[in-house]
Amino acid sequence: MKQDVKQDAKKETKPKSKQFKLDLHTRNSLKGLVFVTPFIIGIILFFIYPIYMSLRLSVGAQVAIRGMQIRGFTIEHFVRAFVVDLEFLPIFGEAVRQTLTQFPLTIVLTLIIAVLLNRDIKCRGLFRVIFFIPFLLGSGEVMKQLLNQGVDRAVLNIMDGRLIPYNVLSYFGTTIMDVVQTVLGLLVTVLWGGGVQILLFLSGLQSISPALYEAAKIDGATEWEIFWKVTVPMISPMLLLNIVYTLVDSFTNINNPLLEYIQEYGFENAEFQYGAALGWIYFAFIGVLVAVIFAVMQKYMHTSEVEEVKKRERKHRVFTIEKAPKRTFD
Repeated sequence: MKQDVKQDAKKETKPKSKQFKLDLHTRNSLKGLVFVTPFIIGIILFFIYPIYMSLRLSVGAQVAIRGMQIRGFTIEHFVRAFVVDLEFLPIFGEAVRQTLTQFPLTIVLTLIIAVLLNRDIKCRGLFRVIFFIPFLLGSGEVMKQLLNQGVDRAVLNIMDGRLIPYNVLSYFGTTIMDVVQTVLGLLVTVLWGGGVQILLFLSGLQSISPALYEAAKIDGATEWEIFWKVTVPMISPMLLLNIVYTLVDSFTNINNPLLEYIQEYGFENAEFQYGAALGWIYFAFIGVLVAVIFAVMQKYMHTSEVEEVKKRERKHRVFTIEKAPKRTFD
């Protein structure tokens, strides 16, 4: 009996093993890490090493094509782009002008389309698919071949005078006809590649609480005021995302003349060092432009009420140091 009692006492005194438990935030983080892991592996294997080689080529003094052995250090390739090469700066300016022309039009048109598609209309899902299908079918080399065949400038011929009568165009002359064809072709190109922007704007519009619109209407706000005072501030994070995406997509478009110029030197002429230097100059310009956009848009970004309260607390926080009471010894 005594031995049984001692064994029971030992069992009771044994420490219970702690079970390893994860909180909800940690579990969600691990789930997200599992889904992102293939992308991280792809970045490490197929992105970081090419970036290093490109940077090393741009500042390499001598390159042996066989084995890609790079020796020395120089910046003459960057100097050549701005001082010696007479074609780089004009092509660079043309690429920037082309991007800055299409960029505002893309943002405005896709936002308008997203606002219209967000309304309670019949066949709303069908219209969303219709606007997104051209992006899937006509991207990359397919889009380049279509533009080379003049699809964007054939809108007037396709409409056969139903959009703008031929009599009206012939009255203004060939100059106005060319301008109209250019504008319509630009609209076709923008709408053709605006599927992602429309979906992003739709996701932002659908996250806005209907109570905000009801409160604005009760206060007597018009549709125009509701758009600028409610819709635009609430989708400002998505607007910033679309601006950055559209800029990067325009600068890296397959029809960009500067990219064709860089590919000509890098692959056709086998001047890997100069082609890499041109690519890094272009990359630095895009990075600076994106940083400026972030800095300008930061003050106009909408944040949640919780974040606003935290900002105010940090701004008006006062730190005080209380002196410890002096001890007295009797």
